[in-house]
Amino acid sequence: MLKILFPFIQSATIRWYAALTLLLLVAMAGELFGLRLLATTESRLGDVYLRHHAASYKADPDIVVVDIDDASLLGMQKIAGLWAWKREVHAFMTAALVGFAPRALVFDINFNVPDLGAPKSDAMLSDQIRDFPHAYMQVLQLQDTSSNNAVPISEIANSFALQHQGKSGARIALQLPLAIERKAWRLGLVNSLDDGDGVLRRYRLYSDVAGWHLPSLPARVAQDFNWPMPAGKDIQLSWPNEGHQRFTYADLFKTLTEDRPNLTPEVEAQLVQLFRNKIIVIGSSAGGLFDHHLTPLGPNYPGVDILAVALDNLKNGHNLQQVGATWPFLFGLFLIILLVLVFQRRINPILIGSGLTLMTGLAVLLADQMVLRYRMLPVVTPLAFAWTWFLSAAIAGYLRERRTRDRTVSLFGRFLNPEVVRKIVDHGETVESLSGQMREISLLFSDIRGFTTLSESRPPDEVVKLLNRYFERQVEVVWRHGGTLDKFIGDCIMAFWGAPLDDPDHAKRAVAAALEMEENLLAFKEELYGDESDLPDFDVGIGVHTGTAVVGFIGAKRKLDYTAIGDAVNLASRVEGLTKGISRILVTKDTMLACQESGFDFILRGAFPVKGRAAEVELYEPKRKSQ
Repeated sequence: MLKILFPFIQSATIRWYAALTLLLLVAMAGELFGLRLLATTESRLGDVYLRHHAASYKADPDIVVVDIDDASLLGMQKIAGLWAWKREVHAFMTAALVGFAPRALVFDINFNVPDLGAPKSDAMLSDQIRDFPHAYMQVLQLQDTSSNNAVPISEIANSFALQHQGKSGARIALQLPLAIERKAWRLGLVNSLDDGDGVLRRYRLYSDVAGWHLPSLPARVAQDFNWPMPAGKDIQLSWPNEGHQRFTYADLFKTLTEDRPNLTPEVEAQLVQLFRNKIIVIGSSAGGLFDHHLTPLGPNYPGVDILAVALDNLKNGHNLQQVGATWPFLFGLFLIILLVLVFQRRINPILIGSGLTLMTGLAVLLADQMVLRYRMLPVVTPLAFAWTWFLSAAIAGYLRERRTRDRTVSLFGRFLNPEVVRKIVDHGETVESLSGQMREISLLFSDIRGFTTLSESRPPDEVVKLLNRYFERQVEVVWRHGGTLDKFIGDCIMAFWGAPLDDPDHAKRAVAAALEMEENLLAFKEELYGDESDLPDFDVGIGVHTGTAVVGFIGAKRKLDYTAIGDAVNLASRVEGLTKGISRILVTKDTMLACQESGFDFILRGAFPVKGRAAEVELYEPKRKSQ
């Protein structure tokens, strides 16, 4: 498959891409369907959605909170003393609220320790709770099942309204409301369910203990009122920005007890309207009672409000449902395949990254909007793996491109001026793209005459230094005029113009280089001989021809040379051989015609027979135009 998608890359790279794609798809499947290592990141992004939409979530008006806040603790001191208050206080409050015919009373207060000094006080509250059929109390599950708090589950099954039995003899450690008589117990668990990062996002529906499903307090209320129960052991909560309607415990207690005889019928009617058929949650937000939690909306969220939110979610079906892992996996698969296809088209990685950024934004926006439908769509995992594929492919492509550029620079640096090499690399040319091209070029051959005689009069090391100095000067001329140095053949230089970069003035540049090489030769001879007139002389012959040739890298894998081959090359070489006794520089008629409207004059030196050609070849000597 990767071979089809990536026909432009080598087999080793294909195997690397195939391995990368397969590895990421397997890892993404493992993450979505099992590992869940990115769950915390996914949850924190979900928190952003929830905060964004919290203002639009309207709390259920049929759920109200009676809050024992810090002001209530202070305000009740004259009546009930310091916390914890005698249970008769709650009994008076319960009796008053029951008189308004609420739908349910849910106590988020711990009644686990009996008041041995005032048993009648406990009995008053017990009577009130027992007589109201929808009064519920919280229970905490403890970890140490071997403690004195451990009880057989079968003994409390009715208090939890357990619907099916589990393992016989199973025990559970609970902090039971022992201050209330057992006949009045309607119990539910309120243990918090924090995620790995300490944020409370979910509420437990039940705890599975040896097959017994002990309901949480919200689930117990939902069970009694036949609300539809979500599948699973817990639910993820939706959160309102403004909490449920709340009443301060101290103010409400004063109104319903001390002020009650003086209330007008209108005020009584208002109270009835406030509490009739409502679910009343009684609990504490006081800082000193340490029932605060970190939630998606922020820290210090009171436990009584979390209980109200959980009841709201269950009552109205507003709990968030996690979209199954199949859809995120298919989305991640789609993104990776799309990336494979666009990389196959050699699109600029910056554009691909911009497109992936847009897709990321759209996916996050979609997930954000899904919260309004009470769906939580995981997008972090597919996006993370898509970005991993993109970055891996982009880095691999960059390294591959860097190796290609380095190889191109290394190869062309032997033949071209560094500035020309830079232009070739900037054009994205490679060894492969520059091989096997048919080009019209101008070729130059320059051979030293008399150098053999000169070399016989000097030591070998001096001869080599001398030859290198000469070549260095002439190569600078070739590069200065934009030429490509093909090779050195003994004491001969071969160069051409018009490749690898297109150059419509290649003939003019070749002739200009030939004339400067002649001037450079004269300067070199003067530097070399000085006053030593008795040393043997040497000269050069330069031949230039313009024609069509095959240009490219030719040679073995370990040694490639950028060169030109064809009849035009042979003719240029033979023109150089005809310069002896005629002129230092000779060019063919093709080169002369290609240099029209240039700064040169051409003197016809005759027509000469050339090996391999039936017709004679007209040769011209170029001169700079006189000013």
